[in-house]
Amino acid sequence: MKKVIKVKAIKKENKTVYIDTDFIKLDSLLKLCDIAQTGGHAKILILDGAIEVNGEVCEQRGRKIKPGDQVRFENTVYTVEAK
Repeated sequence: MKKVIKVKAIKKENKTVYIDTDFIKLDSLLKLCDIAQTGGHAKILILDGAIEVNGEVCEQRGRKIKPGDQVRFENTVYTVEAK
């Protein structure tokens, strides 16, 4: 007898983040989006490979995130736009 495994679809959520500067550093963006509570928490998330920038895992906490970039954490994609 075959065992049937049901897979629950995970819903992706999209959010837009507005900045009024030319760029924001990745660790600051994580705090702005309430993904990380502190810079230390942001550092841990980044170094653990939990953050993707434009579809690639990013381990540079000082990476400049500019309007048009997309940052993903878990099932949420944050699109950065200029104010």
